[in-house]
Amino acid sequence: MTAALSAATVLREQAAQLDTDDPLAPVRGRFLLPPDVVYLDGNSLGPLPAAVPAALDDVVRRQWGTGLIGSWNAAGWWEAPLRVGDAIGRLIGAAPGQTLAGDSTSVQLFTALDAAAALRPDRPLLVTDPGHFPTDRYLADAVARRRGLEVRHVSPPDLPHFLASEGHRVAVVSYSPVDFRTGELYDMRALTRAAHDAGALALWDLCHAAGALPLEADALGVDLAVGCGYKFLSGGPGAPAFLYVAQRHHAALETPLPGWTGHTDPFALARDYSPAPGIARARIGTPPILSLLALEAALTAFDDVDLHQVRAKSLSLTGFFLRCADELLAPLGFTSVTPSDPSRRGSQVTLRHPHAHGLAVALAGRGVVADMRAPDLLRFGVNALFTSHEDLLTAASRLRDLTVEAAYDPAPPSAGPVT
Repeated sequence: MTAALSAATVLREQAAQLDTDDPLAPVRGRFLLPPDVVYLDGNSLGPLPAAVPAALDDVVRRQWGTGLIGSWNAAGWWEAPLRVGDAIGRLIGAAPGQTLAGDSTSVQLFTALDAAAALRPDRPLLVTDPGHFPTDRYLADAVARRRGLEVRHVSPPDLPHFLASEGHRVAVVSYSPVDFRTGELYDMRALTRAAHDAGALALWDLCHAAGALPLEADALGVDLAVGCGYKFLSGGPGAPAFLYVAQRHHAALETPLPGWTGHTDPFALARDYSPAPGIARARIGTPPILSLLALEAALTAFDDVDLHQVRAKSLSLTGFFLRCADELLAPLGFTSVTPSDPSRRGSQVTLRHPHAHGLAVALAGRGVVADMRAPDLLRFGVNALFTSHEDLLTAASRLRDLTVEAAYDPAPPSAGPVT
């Protein structure tokens, strides 16, 4: 017990010093975080940015309530998908005119996969990660059925070797830079280059990366990318997603859902579809203005924030939490599945424990919100804009206490469909 107390004291002193030296500490004030809650689930749903309530109030009461239909012009509603897209583009290393916001991640992913396959019509393979998020895998299968393609499942480390032998048959590779379960970070540059060397297109799902680390979509030669607005971008539950298509592909881009707002002259209501120039051709239906403008307000949390500082702090936070886990939790049967190598680590730490679900529920009861992925993974997401080192020590300490005291139900009753 004395050794444990000593370790906790050292960790507490380290956390205090790291937080004192944190240049991003003032940015925490841009979020409305509940008091006495340590929120480590921002990799599922970001917390409420302080700018959002007033922005939504204005949209509802003034723009909609008073401006009515005239706000499509007067308040810039019609241009919002492109305007918000460019704001996201700045966070993913995309020049203006290549990123569009709107619709769900699933819709944008289907659009991107199908459009990519259409750009390589003579190639029969669509390659994706067997450990990809389920929607990515389901939609890869759906596009393959639609296009008469074959899906091959290849893990990211094995992709270059696979492409060396089969690359001439591959239309598109679809991957995420961050494993949603373990937090492992893959090398976007190397995998994109491998795809291009084989003549294939590279499509990236940036849901667990956008806003969490510097991205260089243009500089890396990424062909297409998608991502959600509700994780590290904190746009709110079900916030609109985004689609990035490199400018070099715009002229040949054919989308599978040619909606009226993607027409070159939408209000002409022409009989036949003629795509708008540029990324605007990827628009589908009437944009969801309330959620889109909530996302736009949320993105102001990144104003004057250097994403390289975000990455540096993220690595400090995850590295510190791994030390806390080694000192306080490993003796109790927890093991980390997140790489200790900073270059291979995203913005979360995942611990394995057979009672992950029960512990996550009990932690929430003690003011620490994390999440779990079946059957035995506890995920702790960090967002450098508001997470502190003290938060992570608090989480590790309370998790240790729960385990030592056996103060949790190993098989808790369901609180609802969402875990």
